Amino acid sequence: MADVATMPIQYELTEDQIAFYQENGFLHIPNVFTTEEIDTMADELDWQIQTWASNTAGWSGPWRQVYMDESTEKQSKLIALHDLHRYSKAWCDAVTHTKLTGAIADLIGPNIELHHTTLHAKPPETGHPFPMHQDWAFYEHVDGRYVDCLVHLDDTSDENGCIRFLAGSHKNGALKHVRQNPDGSSCTPHLPTDQYDIEDTVPVPAKRGDVVVFCIHTIHGSRINQTPHMRRMVRVGYKDPDNEQTGGQSKGRPGLIVRGRRTRHENMESFPTNV
Repeated sequence: MADVATMPIQYELTEDQIAFYQENGFLHIPNVFTTEEIDTMADELDWQIQTWASNTAGWSGPWRQVYMDESTEKQSKLIALHDLHRYSKAWCDAVTHTKLTGAIADLIGPNIELHHTTLHAKPPETGHPFPMHQDWAFYEHVDGRYVDCLVHLDDTSDENGCIRFLAGSHKNGALKHVRQNPDGSSCTPHLPTDQYDIEDTVPVPAKRGDVVVFCIHTIHGSRINQTPHMRRMVRVGYKDPDNEQTGGQSKGRPGLIVRGRRTRHENMESFPTNV
């Protein structure tokens, strides 16, 4: 029998849940937030959508012609906002929630740094799909000790664009992404559509208040929201503070430590006041 003192501490997840994540690269965690908590978060999110968010055409690139017909492609929109916790205390409370950060600690260790939050809301009927990609392409890190969390403000299904994963794909590490249009202009990073098909992925529908987590290297995507209702979801990125970022979104910006500590290594300086 293992010495109890040397056994890893489990905060929120079961051994089976941890094993599933390690094997598949994703995990559905039900009921992370209570009804009261998610109601408050949803109200604040609606305020942010009305006040701060952008309603855009979404991601660019040749993948759009593969995922959408010409009419849908012209109408498809994405409502987005970065760093929601900077606009609302309710979302500060959400990203520091003990049950959520405890689950992340079970997956990547006891020290957890908040990297970012991002709203991705799909408007009704033609809400923006997402091509197959790894989140690593948007914020490159040295290793896989980075977990993205999808906080569900609405029930999801394949009809309204639930997340879909290529199970086990995180084991291949970081992959080269398409970053240019055929004319040489830059586009949103995505994987080649002739090599990665969303039909090969596993849909992971979830309920309001649930969280779906996945590794930064797990390949994923989603379909159009075809329903008459908006699909609201917030992505929260957490990392081990020792997992160095090498490029992309928020590089060089220190994140909030939401669990544990930031270890000081040799020659490491404290943060300057202008960061």
